[in-house]
Amino acid sequence: MMQAVLSNAAHPEYGAATIPFPIPRDEYDDCIASLKVLEIGSASKRDCKVDEICGAWPVLKRLEGTPVNLDELDYLTKRLDSFDVGEAAQFQAMAEKLDLNSMTDLINLTFCCQQATVIADFTDLEAVGRDHYLNLNGGCASTEDLNNLDGYETALLLIDSGAGTITPYGVVYDNGMKLDHIYDGSHLPEFFYENCIASISLSLEGYPDKCEKLYFPCADSKIDRALRRLGAERPSQCAAKLDTDQLCDAVRGMFEEEFELNEHLDTLNALARCYQSFDAQTLDKFHTVFDTAWPQTPEEALYLAENIYDFMVVDGVSTAEEYGRYMIQESGHFELDPNLEDYVDFESYGRRRIQEEHGILGDRGYVAYLGMDSEVKEIMARIIPNEQPSQGQHMGGIRME
Repeated sequence: MMQAVLSNAAHPEYGAATIPFPIPRDEYDDCIASLKVLEIGSASKRDCKVDEICGAWPVLKRLEGTPVNLDELDYLTKRLDSFDVGEAAQFQAMAEKLDLNSMTDLINLTFCCQQATVIADFTDLEAVGRDHYLNLNGGCASTEDLNNLDGYETALLLIDSGAGTITPYGVVYDNGMKLDHIYDGSHLPEFFYENCIASISLSLEGYPDKCEKLYFPCADSKIDRALRRLGAERPSQCAAKLDTDQLCDAVRGMFEEEFELNEHLDTLNALARCYQSFDAQTLDKFHTVFDTAWPQTPEEALYLAENIYDFMVVDGVSTAEEYGRYMIQESGHFELDPNLEDYVDFESYGRRRIQEEHGILGDRGYVAYLGMDSEVKEIMARIIPNEQPSQGQHMGGIRME
């Protein structure tokens, strides 16, 4: 969307860093590192001097020469990136009309600029009138009202009012808009820019009105920066509230009910990263493994998720015979003449495979871990039945060794 060249005003000799905005999630930590070399990039201070802004939002060039906070600028550009063409014109024209160059004011403008009307094209006054009517009514109107509206007359009345201000982005009419104060200059309001697995509300104990929002998965450093903006040194000093509809009840309950969420933010963030990489089939596989292994801590749940591709899961299998039949007839590992089915001991073969794979027959199917991670092996060993099938089982008349 745009790039900003940022430097240390107190030490211009340190050079400058060019940062893309909005900052891609997988580049955030690298951007923080590049600013740290310049001794800027504070979580709470506006210590980055804007040397230059290049991109699709020329009105933001008014920030050049001013100090900004990295996360505020990132938040502002995310808000702007969600705007359509009309909202972009409204924001830029009103920023020009009000002569705004404060980061707090510019962020707050994103929440109310939609009330303004901007005329950039006077050739279609019918459309101008309809847009103006929608702006006056919060962007909503019934089909009947719009059909009865004389857009041309509405536009003429607006133009004849003489309340317009000429800007490089069109003639803007503020329609009585007042600059909202949704952003207090310290804690950024909730805004879902990207799809997330879970959002976390963090507040310092005793100060519930001061809240930081985290959207998981996020860059690892964002958790620590949120704590610093709250004035906290460690997560245990904060109250944490989880909001998600993508974690199953069992996983969510582990973080909300069995353990203190604020002590496991890094783990939940890493688990959310796994969730986001899962397709529907892998997610269902993870839920089966979770329900079978029943991890005892959030960290164990993460181990399972990170190693999910080393698990074998066969849905709908509840007995050794069913597993043996699946392996011989459906897995593709064998070619069996249907005429020989009566001579195959599916149960014995299934029991032998279960023993060799240290597998488990659970309520949701058969689960076996085939990887080498010691942590996962320890979790699985805890639930493997003590009584294993004896060695040397038979399949029909063939001894299976």
